[in-house]
Amino acid sequence: MFRFAHPELLYLLIVIPLLIVFYVVMIRRKKKAIAEFGNPELLGPLMPLLSFKRGTWKFVMLMLALLFVIVGVAGPQFGSKLQQVKKKGVELMIALDVSNSMMAQDIKPSRLEKAKMAISRMVEKLSNDKIGLIVFAGDAYVQLPITTDYSSAKLFLSDIVPVQGTAIGSAIDLAARSFTPETETSKAIIVITDGENHQDDAVAAAKQAHEKGIVIHTIGMGLEQGAPIPEKGKPGQFMQDAQGNVVISKLDEQTLQDIAKAGEGLYIRASNTEVGLNRLLDEVNRMEKSLLEERVYSDYAEKYQYFLLVGLFFIFVEFMILGRKNKHFMKINLFKR
Repeated sequence: MFRFAHPELLYLLIVIPLLIVFYVVMIRRKKKAIAEFGNPELLGPLMPLLSFKRGTWKFVMLMLALLFVIVGVAGPQFGSKLQQVKKKGVELMIALDVSNSMMAQDIKPSRLEKAKMAISRMVEKLSNDKIGLIVFAGDAYVQLPITTDYSSAKLFLSDIVPVQGTAIGSAIDLAARSFTPETETSKAIIVITDGENHQDDAVAAAKQAHEKGIVIHTIGMGLEQGAPIPEKGKPGQFMQDAQGNVVISKLDEQTLQDIAKAGEGLYIRASNTEVGLNRLLDEVNRMEKSLLEERVYSDYAEKYQYFLLVGLFFIFVEFMILGRKNKHFMKINLFKR
């Protein structure tokens, strides 16, 4: 098989016929200018060193050199070879709470934004591990299926919008179903939330997931004193209850500790200085890594160097060809006695 790594550079080849036309026009003008002085055959002895053939050969060498150099920089690649790539790692699902309470600003700039920034930094430190993202509030859904495409993971973080409700158990159930089926790869779920669960039994969901061999870690977003929840589109205003009192969202640390205990994982409380994902990443890295995938790549052998060497050869030949006849060589006659 044959291909070019940069085929768009082959458009430069159009320069060669343009230079040929330019050279032909210049040669004709030069011969015409000589003819204006008289008969070229009679003027020949007056210009013994003039040689149009040498100039033509020099031009041909330059065009050949340019041809091979352009083809070389276009990156010719010949043949193909199969290469097996094996990767070992773990599968990691992050369940991120996007409920309205995560907009509280006891952790700056907000609980949700701080968590998103921490996830983004953690993704940058991953290498062979697979990662997926689940967002949950009143319901849970897969924001990003399990993948090794870390760029997509960071991109999907920017599309998260907070909504009402909190269903931690649903998020754990969905995360447990979102791993690659029928694999013995080590699996872990990281639940990032303020713990204000209003809709299901998260601890029971953690126990069921752990029975499938999944470790569950939790990160508590929020401080003990809590904070009011900003109203959407109303700067400076906060959510109120039915009696008109400002709602204070507080971290439910006990629930998150119970979830982590049921999943035999760690519980970490976030703060304004750190979220704790790096500590959990260290814990994940200590898990037994399994063969995640075995890919077969088609690889092409680079051959550009040969074309560039031929191009340099023609440049060298062009340099060695003199533009005029050498008066010393003209005196040599090997057949004269």
